[in-house]
Amino acid sequence: MFVSVLLKFLYPPPVSVVIMAMSVINVLSMCNAGWMEVKGKNMQYSKLLRADDIKAKEKPRVSGKVGMIAVYTPAFLAGVFSLVAFPLGDLRFTLLRGAITTHFFKRLVEVLFVHKFSAMMETEAMFAISTSYFLTSATMIYNQQLMLQLQEPSVDLKYIGAALFLVGIGGNFYHHFLLSKLRNKGEKQYKIPQGGLFSLVICPHYFFEIIGFWGISCISQTVFSVCVGLSTTFYLMGRSHATRRWYQSKFEDFPKDVKALIPFIF
Repeated sequence: MFVSVLLKFLYPPPVSVVIMAMSVINVLSMCNAGWMEVKGKNMQYSKLLRADDIKAKEKPRVSGKVGMIAVYTPAFLAGVFSLVAFPLGDLRFTLLRGAITTHFFKRLVEVLFVHKFSAMMETEAMFAISTSYFLTSATMIYNQQLMLQLQEPSVDLKYIGAALFLVGIGGNFYHHFLLSKLRNKGEKQYKIPQGGLFSLVICPHYFFEIIGFWGISCISQTVFSVCVGLSTTFYLMGRSHATRRWYQSKFEDFPKDVKALIPFIF
């Protein structure tokens, strides 16, 4: 009964051990990463970098801007390559590839022209995140290509997914822009963010990123894309919790009613 209901919304899983393994690995690894964030064992970039840890300082690092360019470029190129290499396909396949490419293109534009970096990034974290984004994007595209010969789910979510994706990248960009305006030229100190949904949650950019990835999942309507949506949600819940804890430790006047990720709830 449950499976029959699911199949109204999702394509059946492909007969591919690799994709099924990637689905499981994606969810388990990202859930673990999110839990590590909650426990204080944070991915080493941005404000959560262990700046005063002597052992951590011995690890190779790059500037935040260089690290983030390396993080997003492979996934962006995977999207571009798919658009060039597979020009044919249905609307869903085109929307999926377009959404993935647009997401990472936006992130690169933000890194180059919007964000103001002050912290370093461990190369270990850079390679881990870059590899995760690339493999996830490439697998979603490949998985969707396998679906081209199958009958579509009876409940079509691709237009809802496209709308969610646009809301997600729009809200994410807006709050990244607000963050960039906190510092004047040359300033490196952190401040409590203001404006937008920052009055309700400390990580509204993560909130909208989750919406964007669930938009991609609805466009795709595959088991793997749902796993990506779940894993992104779990990790960013942990990261936002750690971020809120960091702000509380640095600012005595941090508002107690400002949540981590979901307004009024979490």
